[in-house]
Amino acid sequence: MANHRLERINEVLKREFGDILRREMTFDAQLVTVQHVDVTPDLRNAHVYVSVIGTDAQSHKVLSQLNTRRPYLQFVLSRRITIKHTPTIHFKLDSGIVRGTHIINLMDELNLLPAVEPSPEEQASVEPVPGSESAHPPRRRNR
Repeated sequence: MANHRLERINEVLKREFGDILRREMTFDAQLVTVQHVDVTPDLRNAHVYVSVIGTDAQSHKVLSQLNTRRPYLQFVLSRRITIKHTPTIHFKLDSGIVRGTHIINLMDELNLLPAVEPSPEEQASVEPVPGSESAHPPRRRNR
């Protein structure tokens, strides 16, 4: 039951922080989103994972802006949610999108490899046998 409560609090904090960042702050980066919030079991600390689409310099600037405005953001959060203690916020960069993009690019590179044409032996194995009256070509055998 405690895990379910922590999950609900994580989701509420994620939604509220996303809204607060959208309304209260402006960034040079193209896009800043809250990817995940992880609250400690004692509800005293919350790690907010922020994803930044932009350059590395913009990412670090966003993180410094968030850390500079942290007390104000915690105050706004305390006015929006009702829990006994408002957790201390710790902002961290989430590089999941960058890693995902890198993996997708690698997968695309693999698909760009030239197609290997079947050898003459493999082509012979899929040719129909003379005298076969089947309307469908024979299935290829796995080797």
